[in-house]
Amino acid sequence: MTTDNVPIRAELRHDGQVLQLTLDAPKANILDSAMLGAIEAAVREHSSSSQLKAVVFEGEGKHFSFGASVEEHQAAQVPAMLAQFHGLFRTLNELAIPTCAVVRGQCLGGGLELAAYCTWIFAAPKSYFGQPEIKLGVFPPMASVLLPWRVGGGAASGLCVSGASVNAAEALRIGLVNQVADDPGGAFDAFFIERLAGLSASSVRFAERAVRISLHAAMERDLPRLERLYIEELMKTHDANEGIEAFMQKRAPSYQGN
Repeated sequence: MTTDNVPIRAELRHDGQVLQLTLDAPKANILDSAMLGAIEAAVREHSSSSQLKAVVFEGEGKHFSFGASVEEHQAAQVPAMLAQFHGLFRTLNELAIPTCAVVRGQCLGGGLELAAYCTWIFAAPKSYFGQPEIKLGVFPPMASVLLPWRVGGGAASGLCVSGASVNAAEALRIGLVNQVADDPGGAFDAFFIERLAGLSASSVRFAERAVRISLHAAMERDLPRLERLYIEELMKTHDANEGIEAFMQKRAPSYQGN
């Protein structure tokens, strides 16, 4: 559970070369404002280390994350939520430290956006990945930029437009996941020792920045447009507000098609 109201645990591993950030609010490990702020603060705090070669995200308990706070998706709160959530990705872009998600159980919504942003995903065999926002009457702006870059337009559409989840084997097949292992954390450690430990920390950051240049350009060009589409158009519809309200009230939504 959380310690001193800080919803993450930060630990330096591999002689300071890896920053392990554990989302510590089980079972859902919701990426709410407090969690997002704690992640950004921890990454910035350690980013100046000349030894740091990777940031690893992992969920405490059985699941990686169920995603962003549904309550913070309400019309009055969503502009601030999107600004903070997307701000974390802009920070990760700026720092260009390679990242890894170690995924067990459910990896949904904003949790999948965080994992899919990462340079690598190591997943347990019984993990599941999905963008279920459409089931609440909304869409995922970050995933709409990120997933086509990572897995291609067809697979991205399948995840974002239908809200269907895929298992670890399918995630591996479409290129979302890099490796499936019974012990995904141990698999990353082995990968790090074999592939990264002997490399220059500064050079791997340059390589990370270089390989993501098209993603960075897409984020700068498209993410503001998607934020406006979400806030100024989507959240003016009945159905988007009804979907969020119905979820919080634990009832079936009554959509009107507008």
